[in-house]
Amino acid sequence: MGQRLTQITTRTGDEGITGLGNNERLPKSHVRVHAMGDVDELNSSIGLLLCEALTPADQGLLIDIQHQLFNLGGELSIPGMQLLKDASLVQLDSAIETYLSHLPTLKEFILPGGVRSSCLAHVCRTVARRAERSLVELSTQETYQGLGIQYLNRLSDFLFVLARKLNRDAGAQDVYWKSERLANLDQI
Repeated sequence: MGQRLTQITTRTGDEGITGLGNNERLPKSHVRVHAMGDVDELNSSIGLLLCEALTPADQGLLIDIQHQLFNLGGELSIPGMQLLKDASLVQLDSAIETYLSHLPTLKEFILPGGVRSSCLAHVCRTVARRAERSLVELSTQETYQGLGIQYLNRLSDFLFVLARKLNRDAGAQDVYWKSERLANLDQI
């Protein structure tokens, strides 16, 4: 990880093989490479969310999350390395608890909707879930001992709560799912 990028186009991946940080070469279809890509896509999605008008506290937290996702990418790039720390989980748990204390309790499922920033947070949430599934799949094929699965699980929860907070901050309401089955039960 001490090397800096000096050349972007190396042509070493032209045959469908890519290099890890430990100089191991893997097919680009390898589950580890998929997990790395999903984490990278999540980081990029959060970068897009950061283009929205957010509070300085929300911006700071999302930037911290981007750094943690880069740490996770480093862990995936160098098997056996552990860069995520327990403090990253504590940070998410604290933010979830704080945000939830200012939101009404949910009694129904909600749909991704409301203001643009909320919708982008929901997109980030779904990408986080995919990245989590990729790490779970990796852990079934190789030894993975990091906090990545826990972190991504907690991050998707945080992004759900953030989406609700962003709607509330903008004066918008959550969009509730209109279940025909539940509506019929209410009529009985």
